[in-house]
Amino acid sequence: MSLKTWIKRILQQIKGANPFDGDCLPTRVSLFSPGRPTSPVPLPWNYKEPIQIFEAFYTGTENQQGWGAHNRYLYAGGFPPVLVTRDPGIIKAIQADTGDKPGQFDRDTSPTAGIARATGKDSLLYANGAIWRRQKRLVAKPFSRSNLFQPQKFHGFEKTFRNTVRKRLELLQALQEESGEQKTRIELDPEIKVVMLEMLVNNFFGGNVSYKELRDRYVPALVYMIDFMVRDTVAPKGQAIALTLTGRSKILREHRMAFEELTDIALAGRAENLGLWKDFQSDASDEALRSNIRVFLAGAMEATTSFATWAISHLSHHPKWQEKVHEEVKEMDVYDPDDFTSAPNLNLVLEETLRLTPALYFFPRRATQDTWVETSDHRKMMIPAGTHIRLDVWHSNRCEEFWGEAVTGYPADVFAPERWAVINEKGISPKEMLHFGFGHGPRFCPGRSLGLLEVGLVVGAMVKLFKFEAVHEHTSASAGVSTKPADGVMVDLELR
Repeated sequence: MSLKTWIKRILQQIKGANPFDGDCLPTRVSLFSPGRPTSPVPLPWNYKEPIQIFEAFYTGTENQQGWGAHNRYLYAGGFPPVLVTRDPGIIKAIQADTGDKPGQFDRDTSPTAGIARATGKDSLLYANGAIWRRQKRLVAKPFSRSNLFQPQKFHGFEKTFRNTVRKRLELLQALQEESGEQKTRIELDPEIKVVMLEMLVNNFFGGNVSYKELRDRYVPALVYMIDFMVRDTVAPKGQAIALTLTGRSKILREHRMAFEELTDIALAGRAENLGLWKDFQSDASDEALRSNIRVFLAGAMEATTSFATWAISHLSHHPKWQEKVHEEVKEMDVYDPDDFTSAPNLNLVLEETLRLTPALYFFPRRATQDTWVETSDHRKMMIPAGTHIRLDVWHSNRCEEFWGEAVTGYPADVFAPERWAVINEKGISPKEMLHFGFGHGPRFCPGRSLGLLEVGLVVGAMVKLFKFEAVHEHTSASAGVSTKPADGVMVDLELR
């Protein structure tokens, strides 16, 4: 940043000038203001509460009219503006216009800096331009719906999953026999992590890792590394000092070693065309693929676990919908593509889960130059060069104005799969009601079909095998790389 730019920003900030332009101007957020849940910037003491950080941007806008209640900016200290938006039109327009061409919005790498240091920068998550486009083309076939939704692919995932469930059933039965109780209280999040990682490693990559190894070694390693990446993004120097002073450097080395071992296992199936490697055609070396494999192992486990745990958590609070899904899946002995797509209630549950509790709760972008963006309803906003943009889909999807009773027949902040029937009856197309559960535009998640397949199998089979009831009346959200039920999906579980 040049001295001239810095002085210009300081003068604008002192005068209170709005650096944005257009007919849907964002309104300014004060750096210091009473009554907010936390500071509007991530700090070492609040970085584990990112949803509250976003909420701080909207505090005081409850009675504000116009688009300024949904588009908010922070501008202080000579730094570039930070734009936080829950406006679906702006979110859609910016995501659609993301790329490396002049006038397009670049991805903002600051929230993923720790991930890049741990996994490598040449991945689909972090790379841009020609490298990113080439990588996206390479994964198009193995990740495609037409490839994954073949009967043999479904059966492969189902077999892997059933092996995991069988082990869990045996343990559950033993616990019940020992206690003599009909119900078992259990935290499902750790179990679902193992299920998801087993499907990724053994089915997708063709590995052969035991349930015990995944549960006791590799899942804890990935969980630790994901938390490390978050801390390394927010306060890298502080974390380095803390690792030295507390002696946790040895623990980090052990988990990093396990992460690399799992990456080696995933890559080992490539030479023999195991799993879905047979659909991946590339002359890139194994070493050149390591960054993407690391991102995939950690990111896919994290995202699909978030998706599945939220769906099961919602069903644990809504027995009526749990029974609706059970009626659809109770006679399914084998999951085929036709079975999956003809389970409308299960699909409504998954859709509503993605809306209300998306795994990826925001998307970071950056304006590389002064850029005009236009929404589908022809509103315009000029976003100044250097602006850090946070596309806040979590609060967008919970905003009454966009998803509430007037539009969908149900309050925006409640789990109501019925709302999708109302939307359909009103003739509102899916393109008009984007929940951004897998992103949108050029950088949408390439694992969308894989995620839907895995989570559909997990949730469907869980409902078929078990009844489960939430222990707590309400389940709050925790957030890091992704969102999760804060109670770990604590339920009273019983066999059907």
